[in-house]
Amino acid sequence: MPLVEVTYAPHVPESALRELARVLPHLVSVAVQCPEEPYDGDLQPGDVELRFRERGPFDSIGLPVVIEVRSKWFESRAHNRQDRVDRLHSTVEAATGLTDFGIYLSLPVAAWAQSE
Repeated sequence: MPLVEVTYAPHVPESALRELARVLPHLVSVAVQCPEEPYDGDLQPGDVELRFRERGPFDSIGLPVVIEVRSKWFESRAHNRQDRVDRLHSTVEAATGLTDFGIYLSLPVAAWAQSE
């Protein structure tokens, strides 16, 4: 279950953020799918957790949009993580039209539980 945090500058249009909210669950799921956590295309509540946060006055100024993806570490994910994040960047750009953004993919050793 990936956690996705989107930090954005105040000037980023709401329409771009709406589009990100629409496409990110699927695109992130495709990017991090692996034999241990396959993606069947049928997202359920809790499969991808999205959080949007406007950049605050004390945040450093950088890219207008930064997408941070955290997903559980598996060797099958880790060995090609740069390819995964490069493909995710390309698919987000194609799906949204955003051109000035970054994606950070983190694969921590973690565990997850949720209510059924």
